[in-house]
Amino acid sequence: MSKAVLALLVLAACASVDLPADLPEVTLYKGAQCGCCEGYGSYLEQQGFTVNVKDMADLSPIKKQYGIPGNMQSCHTTIMGDYFVEGHVPIEAIAKLLNEKPDIAGIMLPNMPSASPGMPGRKTEVWIISSLDKNGIVKEFMQI
Repeated sequence: MSKAVLALLVLAACASVDLPADLPEVTLYKGAQCGCCEGYGSYLEQQGFTVNVKDMADLSPIKKQYGIPGNMQSCHTTIMGDYFVEGHVPIEAIAKLLNEKPDIAGIMLPNMPSASPGMPGRKTEVWIISSLDKNGIVKEFMQI
């Protein structure tokens, strides 16, 4: 790997994200044995959030409560104030959600993509973060 590419990777990793000063309370619902969910919780803590982790034997009641479509579900559901965040959603999308405060139920990144926050590996594809409006309609929220 060239020094220029390495320098760009370091800069990208160190780029700051503009989060609101008043971060919401965060609850992460996960399966008791899920290590990647623990990694995601640590990632959120590194971003400045206080994370309450709730281990559950069955996550389906949480996903049903928030209306998360089956094809958009992941291994954990995070509640941030009035929004849900489903899966390993990067901080850039969370910052957009919290700063813009759209009239939606939450955002989702299904399927645990490689190198997403809390997941091992390297990024091999564009991540499409979707939103779910309060009528159950899924739309693209952003790409990373």
